[in-house]
Amino acid sequence: MLDFLDKDLDSAVSNKPALTWKPLALFVLYRLTLACLILILLWIERTPTPLGETDPQAFFWLSVSYLLFSSVMVLAWALRWPPFRIQLYGQVLIDIALITWMMHVSGGVNSGLGVLLVVAVAGGSILSGGRTAIVFAAAASLATLIEQGSAHLQGSPSQGSYTQAGLLGLAYFATAVLGRILAKRSRESEALATQRGADLATMVQLSDYVIQRMQTGILVLDAADRVQLINESARGLLGLTPGEAKSTIDDLNPKLARLLRGWRRAPEDEPAAFQPTKNVPEVLPRFARLGGEKSGGTLIFLEDTSSINQQAQHLKLASLGRLTASIAHEIRNPLGAISHANQLLAESPHLDREDRRFIEIIREQSQRMNNIVENILSLSRRDRSQLSNFPLGPWLDEFIAEFSRSYNIEAGEIVQVSYGQEITVRMDPSQLHQVMWNLCQNGLRYSPPQAHPKLKLQPSVFLGTQTPYLDVIDSGPGVDPQVLDHIFEPFFTTQQEGTGLGLYLSRELCESNQAHLNYFAQPGGGSCFRITFADPRRRQVA
Repeated sequence: MLDFLDKDLDSAVSNKPALTWKPLALFVLYRLTLACLILILLWIERTPTPLGETDPQAFFWLSVSYLLFSSVMVLAWALRWPPFRIQLYGQVLIDIALITWMMHVSGGVNSGLGVLLVVAVAGGSILSGGRTAIVFAAAASLATLIEQGSAHLQGSPSQGSYTQAGLLGLAYFATAVLGRILAKRSRESEALATQRGADLATMVQLSDYVIQRMQTGILVLDAADRVQLINESARGLLGLTPGEAKSTIDDLNPKLARLLRGWRRAPEDEPAAFQPTKNVPEVLPRFARLGGEKSGGTLIFLEDTSSINQQAQHLKLASLGRLTASIAHEIRNPLGAISHANQLLAESPHLDREDRRFIEIIREQSQRMNNIVENILSLSRRDRSQLSNFPLGPWLDEFIAEFSRSYNIEAGEIVQVSYGQEITVRMDPSQLHQVMWNLCQNGLRYSPPQAHPKLKLQPSVFLGTQTPYLDVIDSGPGVDPQVLDHIFEPFFTTQQEGTGLGLYLSRELCESNQAHLNYFAQPGGGSCFRITFADPRRRQVA
């Protein structure tokens, strides 16, 4: 029957222990405190006259029994045994029995102890929260009527005792109904709070996931410039290792801290791009105040300038394409006529040695002009970079084999220095092929014939950011420091047969792939051109 009356109690116990065992602890402590107070009052002999009026000795032993029962219930609650429902039903029903008995030996309903049954019914009603509350009220009312009837049969009823017993019964039922309503609302509030908490936790998790997946670096600072949040993109852009933690913006990056202070002094000024560390690209910061107050926190956005440069590069190449279309029409046609006329002139039998040397000069310079036009056209007409992730080691093996066949190079003249583990890079494979072809051509041209190997291709990653890079190292004399600042400029060359567009074109191709091409002098001689690839964990910016 109790299962039918309180069928939702078991689920409440299993799903919401905060609504069952914790409130039951208060109920148990209340009972223990009440039993102790009754015995203390009896011990100091200052009890009101009604307590134990008809049978003081029985009242004393009932009080001791009540204390023992309360102590056992404390232990049962601590052990969580018996189950919650059995403990609740047993405690309320035994409360009703013992308090009714103590009321009987204290003069009946007029003793005032019936009020303690109201507390017992209220506690049981709130904790059960179901139809069992009515059962508790009925049990208390029945016990009160039985006590009053027993007193009547013994010939010592007080005037108006039945009326008072009826009022107590009404109070029990009213308490049960109110307790049930209160318990229902409490459970609904708890369920709603739990649901709201789960929704909030889900939103926080979702927001954190979105922030961490953003390609834009995000930093959140509090009023004291302590780092409250930093996403993975910001870590990569600032050159931090995944587990590295910094407490303040000054510890995180002093350059960024200086830009932040400058923005606070003059918010209308645009912050400049900066390079956080040596091995990461330039970053453009944007600042925003949180809370709308100067004493509030700060939100910092970090943008990879290589992404911005890539977009600008596409616009620049579109304009360059239109220009070179005109150049091709205006230059290649006359150039073709010159070359054809030079070929016809070379077939003349009446040319002396000096004339033939002039014809050879015309042929060489015409070919050079044609190469310049071809390079410019290839730069302006190339397709948009199609970035993809691929393992660098196998790709280099195929490239070395192809390049060696094209230039008839013996095995071992170009070697790949193994990193020890697979390195994944993000770049357009066809454009990386163009860059590597240009760099290897230059390295082969400047390496001495007796050098072995002539070229070393050395892939690796930066220890902090795990960003991959590739070094192309030759055995030549290296670049003259006086011309070092000009080697990536268009049409700059130190050889008469060169066009001066190879390194320029290579750097442009790298930047369109969010990569970087830099030169490093080798301590023992030779040149090192380093391609620093885009982070393979980041998507291409459209």
